[in-house]
Amino acid sequence: MDPTMTKLSETQIIILSAGAQRPDNIALPLPKGLHGVAAKMAVGRMIAHGWLLEVNANLRQGEPLWRETGDGHGTTLVVTDACLLAIGIELVVVKTVAAIRNPTAETPEAKQPTRRAGTKQAMLIALLQAPEGATMEAIIAATGWQAHSARGAMSGALGKKLGLVVTSAKEHGRGRVYRIIREIA
Repeated sequence: MDPTMTKLSETQIIILSAGAQRPDNIALPLPKGLHGVAAKMAVGRMIAHGWLLEVNANLRQGEPLWRETGDGHGTTLVVTDACLLAIGIELVVVKTVAAIRNPTAETPEAKQPTRRAGTKQAMLIALLQAPEGATMEAIIAATGWQAHSARGAMSGALGKKLGLVVTSAKEHGRGRVYRIIREIA
């Protein structure tokens, strides 16, 4: 939803404009005095409108924490690009200002994830690169992961982070078989 079509409250304007001025458009910290249930309600409305997005926080880089997810990780809040455009902020200007403030920071596109030998991820890649591929049962037996964790690793770590294309197909007598067919260029 376009923020210009809905009247923004003073609190929403403060959160969005402050987030637009921060590196990576992080909307935290919230204004002083906004906490607890009021903060959850305000943020919830802004997420519902598509103005804020809850993303995984990079705690190693000191990104502020919105909430803990219970698995040792947390999330932060980011002002969406669509919201910035709708409230009249040019994305190029925002990214240029962020680069000027922190010229030594690498852009996310410049970071290339590294593959480490001897890890469960490396084991998974080896299984999937084999000509016969791997069934979910073989992946579970080799890694000790549950099926949902293995599927998440194939989609997230291998697909999104490492750029590998993982396919799956049902094969007679074996069931669903997963394979890495190529790397995304």
